[in-house]
Amino acid sequence: MARLPWDLQGRVVVISGGNAGIGLGFARGIAKAGGDLVIWGRRQDKNEVAAEELRGLGAKVLTQEVDVSDENRVIEAFAHAVSTMGRVDGAIANAGLMMNQGCFTNMTGEAWHALLSVNQHGAFYLAREAARHMRGRAEAGDAGGSILFCASLSAVTGSIGMQHYNASKGAMASLARGIAVDLGKYGIRANTVCPGYTESETVKDQGPDSPLGSQVRERCPIPRFGTPEDFEGIGVYFMSDASRYHTGDLVKVDGGWMANAGKLNTSVERRA
Repeated sequence: MARLPWDLQGRVVVISGGNAGIGLGFARGIAKAGGDLVIWGRRQDKNEVAAEELRGLGAKVLTQEVDVSDENRVIEAFAHAVSTMGRVDGAIANAGLMMNQGCFTNMTGEAWHALLSVNQHGAFYLAREAARHMRGRAEAGDAGGSILFCASLSAVTGSIGMQHYNASKGAMASLARGIAVDLGKYGIRANTVCPGYTESETVKDQGPDSPLGSQVRERCPIPRFGTPEDFEGIGVYFMSDASRYHTGDLVKVDGGWMANAGKLNTSVERRA
């Protein structure tokens, strides 16, 4: 390998929902590794605040106001990103909504479709445009590219009142496997990251005496919530040559939450 495997110099990565939370964590890692970025978000003011920070890390950054549920806007924005940045080497489908309907029997068709339009369909639109571009480059002799879906532990677990969220995140993992099988011959890889409880605008650590805070500290072998910084490394890994033979996988970054089933069983036994 002529370059360090995690070196992203000359690489361009598009990140939907890249202006805050885990998306911004991915972006920070990529910038620190020498990569350039295209940040998508629905609020251009937040996009620019994120871009200013990332430029301070040495990255060239293009921001675009994009609602990923709008297929035509995704197609237009991606084409503009390629035209402006010269190429796209990686895409991270991170934009998403989280809504609790209380109980599955309360869920309306409107709520179901509203969430899937962003989490599932929006991820598909970005991945498809990225794959089209990467395949075109491969056919011109410049093979390779990486597509990463940011799902959730909800891809492999159930959640009360959040079946639409479960479905959307599970679909990401299935979509990644399908892309990996279909496009590996072009050097295109597709994987899924499943974060555990991570602090963001929608998830807050209310302290050890709060219900969720207590549960996370009791069950996680690393007894804390995740932070956006915890996703810098995994973003660099999947966007770089360090993962060039890694595709079709689902990777949990959850502080050991899913590994600690024994802790959950013990707690259930105590309550019984």
